[in-house]
Amino acid sequence: MRKIITFGTFDVLHIGHIRILKRAREHGDHLIVGLSSDELNFNKKGRNPIYSFQSREELLSSMRFVDEVFKEESLEQKREYILKYNADVLVMGDDWAGKFDEFKDVCEVIYLPRTPSISTTEIIEIIKETS
Repeated sequence: MRKIITFGTFDVLHIGHIRILKRAREHGDHLIVGLSSDELNFNKKGRNPIYSFQSREELLSSMRFVDEVFKEESLEQKREYILKYNADVLVMGDDWAGKFDEFKDVCEVIYLPRTPSISTTEIIEIIKETS
């Protein structure tokens, strides 16, 4: 069985998230998602996610192409997460191109193109402007 791992916040779930997760799953048999904790999200983005970890976890877990979800609590532990879950492939969006090449010694690293013209940050800004 070929295991794929990816990481993200997946807040305000949108079509870009769905497409990248579906495409990630195409690279193997078992997709594992490291979902950023609320605290980690605040530390990396300077704001709390719109949806709680529990809500985001429930949304991701309900997708037929996501096999497993775990709480990512530290950006510095990616290598440990890859090894713990025996991942064969790390898949990330191409906005991270080159940033995870250091893990090529423990798994294949693939950067997938993002869906153009859509991002969680843009969606949140549009909602704020129209409120």
